[in-house]
Formats: sequence, C-alpha cells, structure tokens
Amino acid sequence: MIVEVAYALPNQQVILPVKVPSGTNAEAAIHASGLLAKFPEIDLAVNKIGIFGKLTKLETELRHLDRIEIYRPLIADPKEVRRQRAAEGKVMKKGGGDIAE
Repeated sequence: MIVEVAYALPNQQVILPVKVPSGTNAEAAIHASGLLAKFPEIDLAVNKIGIFGKLTKLETELRHLDRIEIYRPLIADPKEVRRQRAAEGKVMKKGGGDIAE
C-alpha cells in the first residue's frame, strides 16, 4: 500500500510517498520514508504526529493513502497569545467593551 509522510518547516514542505506492506504502523512508515535522516531535528519521542490533521500514536496501523504528518513544537502557546491580545484590547479600549450612552 502507499502512504505519504509529511513534514513542514516555515520555508519548506516535504511530502514523500512511501510503499509499505499492509499492517505497517506510523512509526515504521516514518522510518521507511528517510525523513529522519534528512531532518535530524525530528525526535519521535518529542514531536507529535497525526494522520490528516488528527493526532495519533506511533503504533497506529495505517491504511492505503493515509498521510502521516510530523508536527514541529509550537513556538508560542496559542491560548497565551489570545490572552495577551485580549488584555491589550481592553487596555486600549479596542473591541466590544461597554457602550457609552
């Protein structure tokens, strides 16, 4: 069966088709793709993976035409960034505060 292994950097995206036997798990497909040799910063103990945007485990058995995605760690916590934007908006009186009559 054929699966794809994807990894994206800010300026580069790599999607490699890999032919694997039925019953192959995500970890084996990632190793078979050769991405770990091209991108030594990938650490499967640290980097999360997913199949078509849904988080999954390394031992997940793959199906024909699945795309395994290797995710990079987040630079900033999205919740914290939202909190900071909201706090700035309140201080600067931007957005939906109380309406003065």
